[in-house]
Parts: sequence; structure tokens; C-alpha cells
Amino acid sequence: MKISKKIEQSQKEGKIWWSFEYFPPRTAQGLQNLLDRIERMRNLGPEFIDITWNAGGRTSELTSEMVRLCQGVIGIETCMHLTCTNMPKEKVDIALREAKKHGCRNILALRGDPPQGKEEWEAVEGGFVHGIDLVRHIHNEYDDYFDIAVAGFPQNLLLPPEECDLEIKYLKEKIDAGVNFIFTQMFYDVDIFIDWVKAVRAAGITIPIVPGIAPIQTWNGFLKATSLAKTKIPQSFMDALEPHKNDDEKVRAIGTKLVADMCRKILDADLGIQGLHFYTMNLEKGTKMLLQELNLVPRVETLKPLPWRQSLTPNRRQENIRPIFWANRAQSYLSRTENWDEFPNGRFGDSRSPAYGELDGYGVSLKQTAEEALKLWGEPKTFDDVAQLFSKFCLKKLSALPWSDQPVSGETSVISTELSRINQLGFLTINSQPAVNGAPSDDPKFGWGPGDGYVYQKAYLEFFVNPELLEILISEIEMDTKMTYYVINKQGDLRTNSHSEGPNAVTWGVFPGKEIIQPTIVEAISFMAWKDEAYELGVKWANIYETTSPSRKLIADLMDNSYLVNVVHNDFKDTKAIFEPFFKAGEKYASSRAKVNGSVQTNGDLN
Repeated sequence: MKISKKIEQSQKEGKIWWSFEYFPPRTAQGLQNLLDRIERMRNLGPEFIDITWNAGGRTSELTSEMVRLCQGVIGIETCMHLTCTNMPKEKVDIALREAKKHGCRNILALRGDPPQGKEEWEAVEGGFVHGIDLVRHIHNEYDDYFDIAVAGFPQNLLLPPEECDLEIKYLKEKIDAGVNFIFTQMFYDVDIFIDWVKAVRAAGITIPIVPGIAPIQTWNGFLKATSLAKTKIPQSFMDALEPHKNDDEKVRAIGTKLVADMCRKILDADLGIQGLHFYTMNLEKGTKMLLQELNLVPRVETLKPLPWRQSLTPNRRQENIRPIFWANRAQSYLSRTENWDEFPNGRFGDSRSPAYGELDGYGVSLKQTAEEALKLWGEPKTFDDVAQLFSKFCLKKLSALPWSDQPVSGETSVISTELSRINQLGFLTINSQPAVNGAPSDDPKFGWGPGDGYVYQKAYLEFFVNPELLEILISEIEMDTKMTYYVINKQGDLRTNSHSEGPNAVTWGVFPGKEIIQPTIVEAISFMAWKDEAYELGVKWANIYETTSPSRKLIADLMDNSYLVNVVHNDFKDTKAIFEPFFKAGEKYASSRAKVNGSVQTNGDLN
């Protein structure tokens, strides 16, 4: 979605909004850590983020990759910086083509800083000389597909009047070339900013202006950033901060209040500005503290328009239904289906597609390195050791399992005790959700979608289980007509008691003025596609151990001999009913095993 449309929508709703800027890190580990941080900071409710091109244009490929991941995997609207520095026209065209491919609709067009090692800016052969040239080129090639932003410099107001007027004239020329909004450089003197906005408006510039806000993280960082950007520091800031310059925690606390006061003045100045753009410096705490100080809390529908994270790439923007099986492995789901021609009814599972069920294009891997996996899961020697790992995960005492890319969700706490128990009884759960009967759409645990709505869920469990215990469970399940199941083995033999050929909606929402939304489903086709990945993850876990080790044999045998099962209880009003057959089956199985073991012991005594 274009940022100008987001700003327009926020103005109509009278709401304050905010956004974050990040820059590409220098290392692969830094990139992964930043993506994890962006994922977390998404929960702070930014309307969009933007990714810089970096001084000298050295990180163009990394910027493009970050845009792809943020748009497609994290599912957050992303604005891409694009500079003229070290960028011949061919490189610019590649960057724009990739941005469009990834669903990016917003470009911040900049001349850029001088190339690394040079003090003066110079155009590269075949490149652009001024930011306005880049703006015109984007429009010539893509018409109005992209929203284009440019930079604004409030401190130009401190220049001699003739120079200031000339800078505003240049800015007006860029706007007239087809610019949709302005990001300003960081500043700390709010009066300069307000006066600059008024001067810009007086020059006939009417497009949205987005103030760039830099949280104060540390004393040295504050001085370095302001020196680099030649930012004027109000004396009141220096008086408040300098006495505590050796106490970074105190500097951050005081700086947060100073910058928050500045933000309040901007929002209250009747400038038509209702948004703040935070220069995070890839840090989390300072921005979070500022939002808390300003009492800016994200709305649930901003964070979770659906119960799963939407992708913003062009072929997925309308996707509104997914199978539940990849709930804990969203990136795998996206990667496995990214080249599909279409999503029939928004669903995974068109068996006519040449890409159906294909694993080769993505492959299956653990998120953890072998060393990290060993530290997490140790070296289990018995089935009980494995069951304890699964049980600990359900109780949030373990951060990951091979089948989950992240810790258990907040809603799992409602059923964590029951999940822990059935794992100890022999059902190794890899996915679950509790029954929900009409929770408000802004509920902190279960909520998603627009406000003033209600959300519903059927209880769902997915697990590995041995054949003997499975048969006891099936006999218990079949006594409850409200339960449906799918059972599949490693070879792909499917068994079910479902008489429906269509999908079973296990999550849905009812919202004012909308059709009922059913974003999460269970169905046979997608379960069969998921099966290969589910078993392969277990094999990958086994393979982190030495070939002859007991741990490797234990887990490999589990994968070879266990069934993968999913169970839905269709009475969403009964929150605990799904667990009763498991408790009964587990107790019967334990009793039968005890008898067998007792018989063996008795026979041994007789002999």
C-alpha cells in the first residue's frame, strides 16, 4: 500500500501513527539479528518501515534483500531508499525492478552522500546528478506505481535568507516533478522545525511532511549523530543531559522525556502532522521507551489484521486463507509457495499446480545450528526424554523445537497444562490452538482483525504418536461425533473420519460491515503436503547426532514408526473437550504397558 494512502487514511480517522527506519547491517549474523528485531518491533505498531541504501551505495543488494524479507516474510509495508551515489542507470533500474517484484510501493529518492573515501559528491558515469533526476526517471519508467518521497532539511532555516529561499525553491521543484511526501532530517530544536514547515507551506508545498525523530540512546551517540548531521542542539537539552553524560541509562531516560515533549509540541502545533518517523539506529529500547512515554499503543487490527502474518508481495496481498499446519513455520510456507501461479480461493492446495507439494525448491532445514540444537535439546536417550522436551516447550521452559521457529504463542498458555500432560502420555504435539467462543477482536491473547468484532476458534491438536497408542486414541475419538481427525504415515497413507471433501475452517471472525472471515483451515491436500516437511524436520534433528549415537537412532526410529495426526474438536464452545480422549487413551496405554511389563517380570521370576 502506498504510504500517502496510509497517511490520508490516518488523517480521516484522526489517529496518530508512527514508522521506523533501519539500515542494512554489515554481517550475516547482524542481518539475522536485525530481522528478528524488526519482527519484534512490528508489535510496536508501525504503519511502515523504511530501509536505507547506506552511505556510498555499498549495500544495494542487501537493501533489496531486506525489502524482500520485510514485505514477504515479516509482512510489513516497506519503503526503500534509493540514492544516486555509485548508481549508474542500469543499477537503479535493477533496484526498482526488484522493489516492484517484492511488492514495495514506496521509494525515498535521494542524491546520497559522497562515496566512501571521498569528501565531495560526484556522479558516476551513466548515473544521475541530482535527486530530482532520479524522481523524474522513476516516473518515466513506472508512472505512478511508486509513491516517491524526498528528504527535507528543517535546519536550512538557519541559512542566510537567500540560501534558505533557494533550498525551498529546489524542494518545490522536486515536489512538482512528482513527489508524494517528505521525510525530514533529524532535529532537536522543535521551533526550527515548526517554522520550517510554515515556510515550506507558504512556498506552496502541500504534500505530507513526516518529521524524523531520533531517540537519544547514549551521550556519546547523541553527540556523534548531531555532529555528523550538523544538528543544532537546544541549550535546554545540553543542560539536562550533560551532567549525566557518564550514565547512559540516565541519559536515555532524560532524553526520552525531552524528545517526547518535542513530539507532543509537533502533534499539538496545528501543522496537520499526525505521524512520527523514528530513526531507530537498529536499536529497540529507545524507540519503545519513546512510544511508551507518548502513550502510543498500537491497535490490534494494525498488528493482526488476520491471525497469521500477511505477506505483502504482489501475488499474496489478497491471500486470506492458509492451512494451520505451517502456523509455526511461516517462512517455510511462503518459500514453498512463492512461485505458484495462483492461490485458489486463497488456499494452499491446488493439486493441478505443477508446484504442488514440491520441496526441492526450498528444502527443509532447522533454524538452529548443530551446536545450538545440542544446547537446546541435549542428547535424549529414551522416549521419556523426548516427551519431556516437548512438555517443557509447551510450558515455555524451552524456546524452540524442530517444528517451531519461535516459542509458543500467548494463547497457548490457556492450554499449556493440558498440552504438557498429553505429551507425557505419549502424544508429541507440534501444533495446537485452544477453542475460543466469541473473544473480542481486541483481546490481547486471541484478538485479530478490525475493532468491535468477535473471533472464534475450534480446538486443534497436531502430534506424532506410535501405532499402538494411536489405535486406542482413535477408538476414544470415534465415541465423540464432534471430533474429526486425519492420520498419515511417513509413506503417505492417509486415514480420516471426515466425510467432507472441503476444508474445515478452524478460525473465523465476525466484524461490523464485513462478511465472515475464515483465515485458517484444515484440509487433506495441505496436510499431505505438510507431511513431508514434518517428517523431514525430525530426520534433520536426528542427523545432528553422531551416526552411531543412541540419540540419532531414537529420533530416527520415532520418525520411521510414528504417525502424524491432526484432530479438530468442532464444538468451539467446549474448551477442554478435545483433551478428554487423549487423557483416557494415555491412561489405558500406560496401564496396558504396565501389565505387559509385569507379566514379563513374573515370567522371569518363574523361570
